[in-house]
Amino acid sequence: MGPSLSETDVFVFDIEGTVCPISFVKDVLFPFALQALPKVLDREWDSPDFAQYRNAFPEEYRNSRADLEAHVRDLVARDVKASYLKALQGHLWQQGYASGEIRAPLFPDVAPFFNTAQAAGKKIIIYSSGSVPAQKLLFGHTNGEPSDLKPLISGWFDTVNAGPKTEESSYVKILESCPDVSPDRWLFLSDNILEVDAAVKSGMRSLPVVRPGNAPLPPDHPLTTLALSEFIFDSAQ
Repeated sequence: MGPSLSETDVFVFDIEGTVCPISFVKDVLFPFALQALPKVLDREWDSPDFAQYRNAFPEEYRNSRADLEAHVRDLVARDVKASYLKALQGHLWQQGYASGEIRAPLFPDVAPFFNTAQAAGKKIIIYSSGSVPAQKLLFGHTNGEPSDLKPLISGWFDTVNAGPKTEESSYVKILESCPDVSPDRWLFLSDNILEVDAAVKSGMRSLPVVRPGNAPLPPDHPLTTLALSEFIFDSAQ
């Protein structure tokens, strides 16, 4: 059985391993950004438009092109989710999406689910460790129908405007964005069981998601047996 349409007013979705394969981020987006980085630094290092990304880096890296590039590569290699790195990656990905080199491979059930939920008057919110601009790029260039799913999404949250995804307070903040909706009418969906636990602590309903390529969920966790493998509304609803 899929997420309950009748019992949910707001759906909150993670991205990696939930609506698209984890491999897309690690095998496509991250390498693309690293490949594009040297040329972008050469072309934009002294540009006023690039200053917002450069100046967000720690002081010891922002004044040296070589040091900044080395720091970026180190962060990516260690999978460090620094907000300033996410912002720069979003800037680099923008060019790939615009040129058509990048298109987000959503799981086939995602776009139909979003369309059905939106048509039923439900709200869809995205909460990811990737920056909000990067989220909007991804959902603006998908393999879904329509390709641009942004109009179906009413809220965007990341680790900057909400907080870390494994902390209860982050989900409390997201709940505050729709104060007229009771927490038990929300549903957060993620492949990360620690994020699911944090959401539940906030009062929000939450279920884990299992997708091809995801790490296995802990077998002894009480919600593992309720994990969703696809998003399809119950035909009875």
